Amino acid sequence: MNKLISLILKGLVTVLPIGLTVYFLYWLFTTAEELARPLVLLVWPKQEYFVGLGVLTCLLLLAVVGLVVNFYGIRNLMKLSHSLFEKIPLVKSIYGALQDMMTVFSLSNKTGKQSVVTLEIQGMQLIGFVTGEKMGQRLFAEQDLVGVYLPLSYQIGGMTVYVSRDKLTPLDISMEEAMRIAVTGGVQSKNKS
Repeated sequence: MNKLISLILKGLVTVLPIGLTVYFLYWLFTTAEELARPLVLLVWPKQEYFVGLGVLTCLLLLAVVGLVVNFYGIRNLMKLSHSLFEKIPLVKSIYGALQDMMTVFSLSNKTGKQSVVTLEIQGMQLIGFVTGEKMGQRLFAEQDLVGVYLPLSYQIGGMTVYVSRDKLTPLDISMEEAMRIAVTGGVQSKNKS
């Protein structure tokens, strides 16, 4: 009986990540298709519509938004909408958190600096991400403190600590790999050499 349970658990460990990933991608594409289909049908003949056109339209619209957001007038409009969202009580919390999360994941590409670090606390090495150099300077002007986000394993959450720059040791891994290690508690299926 124990052997059967062991085999079932091994099967679950194998199938669950693949199944959830495929389901998430399916959900993402079907949601995009359902949202875009009525808009596409406004300009596209119904008899020429095919499944996937909504997703292609979403991707095209995202590319156009990425291009248009660089224009001067649009940047000012984005700043105006940003300040508007920052004034609405519940919206500002959600909007600010999402914007900060997107900033964290794009930090390594923009700064060119090593933003994945370890921080030693009582003999433990914690993986973190340098996120608040400017905020550290603003809050603690006399000290050379840096904001470091320390993610928690197996959940979406973490804490930001401000520590002296000399307490940090850069890690030579990508932010994606570091986040995977931190979020999964170091249990990885891939071993890169």
